[in-house]
Order: sequence, then C-alpha cells, then structure tokens
Amino acid sequence: MYLLSGVLDFFTSLNGIFYTLSYLVGGIPFGLIYGKFFGGVNIREVGSGSIGATNVLRALKAQNPKLAKRIAILTMLSDALKGVVILMIAKAFNVSFEAQWFMAFLAVFGHCFSPFLKFEGGKGVATCVGVVAVFLPLEAILGILMWLVVGKLLKISSLASLLGVFCGVASSFFLHPEIPHITTHTPLVLMMVVIFYKHIPNIMRLIQRKEQKVI
Repeated sequence: MYLLSGVLDFFTSLNGIFYTLSYLVGGIPFGLIYGKFFGGVNIREVGSGSIGATNVLRALKAQNPKLAKRIAILTMLSDALKGVVILMIAKAFNVSFEAQWFMAFLAVFGHCFSPFLKFEGGKGVATCVGVVAVFLPLEAILGILMWLVVGKLLKISSLASLLGVFCGVASSFFLHPEIPHITTHTPLVLMMVVIFYKHIPNIMRLIQRKEQKVI
C-alpha cells in the first residue's frame, strides 16, 4: 500500500505530471504521422525504418521530391519543438531547473523509445537540439553548424548528426564548465549516449563504409 501510495503521489505531483508529459509528447511520431497523411507511406517499412526527417525524405522522395523535402523539414521542426513546448509550459509553472533538465532528457528518450511504437522510435537528434537550445542556445547553434557543414560536404546524414551532437555537447564543457543552475553536464551526456546508442547500426555502416548518402 505504501508503495502504491508513493507511486500515486509521484504521478500526481507537479514534477511527476511534467515528467510523464515530456515522455509522452517526446514519443509522438510526427514523421510517421506526416508520412501516412501526406504521402500514404508507412516510413517504418522504408529505408532505416526510423521516424525521423531523413527517413521521411527517403520514403517520399520517389513519388514527389519537392513534397518530400517540405515534409522532412516539417518533421524536423516538429520533433525539435515538441520538447521545447513542454519545457516552456513547465517554466510558466515555475518547475525547477533540475526538473526541466530531466524533462529535456525524457523528451529525447521518448522520441527514441516511443510508447506509441512499442518503444521503438527515431534517433533523437532534432528533439535534443530543441531542448538544448532552451538552456544553452550557443551550444545548440554550434551543433547545428557542424551538422550543416558535414552534411553539405559529405552528404551523410548519420555522420553529420553524430558530429553535430558531439560538437554541441563537447562545446558545453568549454563554454559552460558548470551548467547554469544545475552545475553538472550529466543530462547532456546522457542525451548524447542515447543518441549514439540509437545510431549503432549507422556507426557500423560508417566503419564499413557502407552508409548511404542523402542526395
């Protein structure tokens, strides 16, 4: 009874409600929704099976290249903003910074292991950039710049994403040796670990030089 009471207290507390919302909102598979609605395609059955923007582009490109680019951009923005929106609401309710950072992690975790897709999901990059931008905009910008440069030069989405995330997280150790309000880099590192874990198949293909380019 005490355990049940404690669980109920947690999920009905302000932090517990926002933690739950962060995970659930983070898990919304916008790429899958847009792919089916705009293109009639189940992107989980195409290419990598990921619900992210790159696979949306790959799935819709054959039938309508212009539409594919627009939907891929829409997917990327939606994935980035879903974490931002819930954090902005939390700020309005004066949720602590420690709780907000945990919410940021849960949004990324929810995208990667969506409760709506039997705990499968995307790679978490766009969602990570969105939530990090709320707290550390300069690091987010540096990560985006790295992603753009590598993507433009090499046209390998996974490599651009991995280097972009690494650049953003690594730069935080120099720009903010102590993260404001929480002093620790743990949430950033955990997000990077989850993202790299989701990229393991891509990393293996990169090592084998078999990773496809986005043309």
